[in-house]
Amino acid sequence: MAASPSAVPAGMESFVVGLIGMGDMGKMYAEKLSAAGWRILACDREDSYDSLREKYAGKKNMEICRNGHLVSRASDYVIYSVEAAVIDRVIAQYGPSTKMGAIVGGQTSCKWPEIQAFEAHLPADVSIVSCHSLHGPGVDPHNQPLVLIQHRAPDAALRKVEAVLGCLRSKFVYLTAQEHDRITADTQAVTHAAFLSMGKAWHANRQFPWELSRYVGGIENVKVNIMLRIYSQKWHVYAGLAILNPEARKQVAQYAKSVTDLYKLMLEGDLEGLRERVYRARDSVFGTPSTTTWDARPLIEPSILSSFSLGTPTDAPPRPNNHLSLLAMVDCWAALGIVPYDHMLCSTPLFRLRLGVTEHLFRNAALLDEALRTAVEDKTYRSDDLEFTFAARGWAECVTLGHFETWEKRFVSTQAFFEPRFAEAKVVGDQMMKQVQESMKDGGK
Repeated sequence: MAASPSAVPAGMESFVVGLIGMGDMGKMYAEKLSAAGWRILACDREDSYDSLREKYAGKKNMEICRNGHLVSRASDYVIYSVEAAVIDRVIAQYGPSTKMGAIVGGQTSCKWPEIQAFEAHLPADVSIVSCHSLHGPGVDPHNQPLVLIQHRAPDAALRKVEAVLGCLRSKFVYLTAQEHDRITADTQAVTHAAFLSMGKAWHANRQFPWELSRYVGGIENVKVNIMLRIYSQKWHVYAGLAILNPEARKQVAQYAKSVTDLYKLMLEGDLEGLRERVYRARDSVFGTPSTTTWDARPLIEPSILSSFSLGTPTDAPPRPNNHLSLLAMVDCWAALGIVPYDHMLCSTPLFRLRLGVTEHLFRNAALLDEALRTAVEDKTYRSDDLEFTFAARGWAECVTLGHFETWEKRFVSTQAFFEPRFAEAKVVGDQMMKQVQESMKDGGK
């Protein structure tokens, strides 16, 4: 069911929407909903009260409150848009003040802790309808997946949530909390681990990859742009997904194991062993050429791969790369029995780009064989791959131990290294995302 823009429906003119948490997503929701005519009460930490009041002074339909108690007691529908790591504490603080008969939901990327917190701290008469926009705050929500979770609520409460969020013009996807967490892990955990590890490896080697000819062109353009896009976001966006979601923890650990195993085969010079393992993983995830439509339209057109570079393009073909990060991604999916195409209902431009660049490598036998030969015979990337393996194992250990503080330190240090190029990367990355979105509208798989 696709949402459509509309005015506040008859009978809901006095309906009040509360937002607890005015980070990037909270602000996006507040601005979109208030512009559509909904009355908004919003708050963040009390030390942000004055700056938020100044920012939204005179904003029609929006009132900034000092704290979540004032939002909760006066709102008919409350959305918690706070970090997953603190969701229980925030709901415990403000949940008991929820207006009788109201609807409450959250925007975290991991729903199990959120739902547990709602059940523990909300009054019994409050309905629970959670949500999750499967995109970042800088992406136009139009036609993007928006998950709705009718956990403890009558259909009438769900209809009200649909009416409020309809102005985002997103595609409603109806899931349980458990289904949401499994799909979120399947579509994000492994790919996030791959690109987080790429950034950490380049940081360890003090490399800006776009300044090196071997990282300019083709698949390298997408790798670099996605890596920078991830590191330009806030650290907690990825930490919550990886650490709090049991499915994601398992996948990040397997990804590190896949990277290590494949790197050992490379060091041993075992081309046949490497080829056998990678082709087995390919057949598990993508199907064999005899059982799948290898000539079907790709998720991303090859032209997208070559069009967006932060480096200086050359006429020379891209230097062969072993693409350890992508080989390990498919090896990991195969080991866990994950077929990412099963979740296209929840696909976003970034998901399609991450999966599409991997598909591009694996659906081209000549390109894949070149990568495998390069892995064994060419030592150009050997030091990069060593740091990449260290990085993947470091992220996995951090997730296994559940260390949010360690995650933050690892992420922020690499973020600071690449930060000077974020502005340029955003322009290039947004152009790439727009082209992928256009291909989705044109009926790509």
